[in-house]
Amino acid sequence: MSQKYQLRLWFIGLSSAFLVLVAPTMTELSGSKLLAQNVVSQNLEAASYFQQGVMRYHHQDFSGAESAFRQALQIDSNIAAAHNYLGNIMLQQSRFDAAVQEYAEAIKLNPNLGEAYYNLGLALHKRGQADAAITAYRQALIINPTMANAQYNLGLALYEKGQANEAIAAYQQAINLNSNNANAYFNLAIALQEQGKLEEAIAAYRQTLKLNPDNAVAYNNMGSLLTIQGQTSEAVATYQTAIKRIPNNAEAYYNLGVALYNQGEFKKASSAFKRARNQYRKQGNIEQANKVEQLMQQVAQMQEPKQPQVSQAWTDDLPNLDTSVDTEANPSETPTPEEINPEEVPFSLKPSPAFKQ
Repeated sequence: MSQKYQLRLWFIGLSSAFLVLVAPTMTELSGSKLLAQNVVSQNLEAASYFQQGVMRYHHQDFSGAESAFRQALQIDSNIAAAHNYLGNIMLQQSRFDAAVQEYAEAIKLNPNLGEAYYNLGLALHKRGQADAAITAYRQALIINPTMANAQYNLGLALYEKGQANEAIAAYQQAINLNSNNANAYFNLAIALQEQGKLEEAIAAYRQTLKLNPDNAVAYNNMGSLLTIQGQTSEAVATYQTAIKRIPNNAEAYYNLGVALYNQGEFKKASSAFKRARNQYRKQGNIEQANKVEQLMQQVAQMQEPKQPQVSQAWTDDLPNLDTSVDTEANPSETPTPEEINPEEVPFSLKPSPAFKQ
């Protein structure tokens, strides 16, 4: 990858949910309704307890559901679906070791239960065992190739292992199976961006924002890539849209200021930097606020340029910008862009690891 595409990580408060492994709001796991409708036991009492467990599970009464499933298993220990449900309950309670045990028991009883392999992958993934999770996701997909969430989580695990090309393929397949998965587009964009496939990454960010127009990181990353591609006007429009959607997005204000500066719009750039500074202060990020303040003071001294130009330090991140500053009138007092040293254009390259369940 060329030097100009070696992007620095930028972690922001609004994107904290994308920086740690977190469980999403739990929904029905794949196949739960189908399992509830099947005859799981020839013993009527065991089947009755199982159905009670299913009902309580779907009413979020996990304690009652766990009790009912265990009663069913005391009567008939061969109900694989009961172990699968118990694993789901353990998973929602972050009892990952117990969840792994329950899913393993379900698979032992029914090796063709694709949902159990998938859920086992979730538990292993959240336990930090990416390799084992990859194996479980792939086994789930062998049994059920149309399981979109398994493809998505497989992409996450592959990305974590540094297998970017394989992750891209998994994200693309997940999108083919479910074109409404905004996180799949978002993580695909990040992986493509890191591979230097910027046009494809921009297209993926656009799809992300169609599905989730409040993704602040997607706006900032897409705007930065547009700037790198020399599409500064579109980058400005992207940041402006981000600000309309998320008014407290300090990074969007900062990036907007950078883009405006490189268009020679110093007054507008100064206004954007001022808003960025104020938002950083509200966030308690005093260090960044102070850096932006110093930048504002230097930009304020700039004269209207004939041919705006940015320094090499800027062009490392914002290439192909052909501008210069007229300093001949009073070079001792007029700072050149070389004297202005803002932060690099922010990028947030962490994927969204919110598991699909």
